[in-house]
Amino acid sequence: MKIGLIGTGWIGEEHVKRLTGTISGAEVVAVSDIDAERAAAVAAIAGARVVDGAEKLVDDPEVEAVVVTSWGPAHAEQVLACIAAGKPVFCEKPLTTEAADGLRVIEAEQAHGKRLVQVGFMRRYDPGYRQMKAVLDAGGVGAPLMAHCVHRNPDSPESYHSDKPMVDTAVHEIDALRWLLGEEFTSAQVIVPRSTANRFPDLVDPQILLLETASGVRVDVEVFVNCRYGYDIQCEVVGETGTVRLPDPAAPLVRSGGRASYAVVQDFPSRFADAFDVELQAWVDSVRAGAPAGPSAWDGYAATVVTNAAVEARRTGAVVPIDLPERPAFYREGAP
Repeated sequence: MKIGLIGTGWIGEEHVKRLTGTISGAEVVAVSDIDAERAAAVAAIAGARVVDGAEKLVDDPEVEAVVVTSWGPAHAEQVLACIAAGKPVFCEKPLTTEAADGLRVIEAEQAHGKRLVQVGFMRRYDPGYRQMKAVLDAGGVGAPLMAHCVHRNPDSPESYHSDKPMVDTAVHEIDALRWLLGEEFTSAQVIVPRSTANRFPDLVDPQILLLETASGVRVDVEVFVNCRYGYDIQCEVVGETGTVRLPDPAAPLVRSGGRASYAVVQDFPSRFADAFDVELQAWVDSVRAGAPAGPSAWDGYAATVVTNAAVEARRTGAVVPIDLPERPAFYREGAP
């Protein structure tokens, strides 16, 4: 499958490397970026051509499928262009930054009549999350009552502003919990504790997102992006008869100097490298078989509706209702 990639930043470069050296059944033939020098350097990894502009890349007759790894606000128009061209597209999260644009995407895809869009929610491909999903689906802890999540990064850049903990970070937990619990969220609230001194002045950090599902499950998500000690992802679902907890990444336990310890992962590429590999291989395989089968445009749209509500909740201090329309029949096969 001949792939064109839009956006050659860090994640774009990583995906080119994966598609070239790890994933079978795919070849990167063209790349595009607003930074021509950067595009040329990443294209050289795969022996691909540089195309001048995202629209030209989508319309390129050699390109059979597209990977979008550009800046989030550009995703909507680029994905819509892929749908108009009838080309499968893998779009890194977020599908769109505004819910109205997500609605445009799902309407365009339905009008096309066939699934073309997959969203890059790689946690669905992580072994630990999949093990949790299997336990929950089997009723291993009874009906879920609560979920507690932690998303911590050692530090964040100055460009990471106060909306990003919800839009760029908690969006992973939002999608993972929709998938784990099999239902949608109905309200969002954001609580702001004392901010860490280890942040840039314009960032509110940490933030705590409180969500409620349609059946009344309560979820709390702590987002703390300047924790200093490492990249720490935690998730626990509490049910009527037990709990299930996301396992920490496997690491050797070292006993030395009067203490027992193990290393904490320091960045998300290390934590989810295998999930990214499995995700992209599954996308390539499913597209070659007929249509993408992973997280859909509806999943991307639903997550953006929640992140938009969460941003409003932080800014206003209110509990914000989440007004999500009924899932179209087009997207009903499979759980959230």
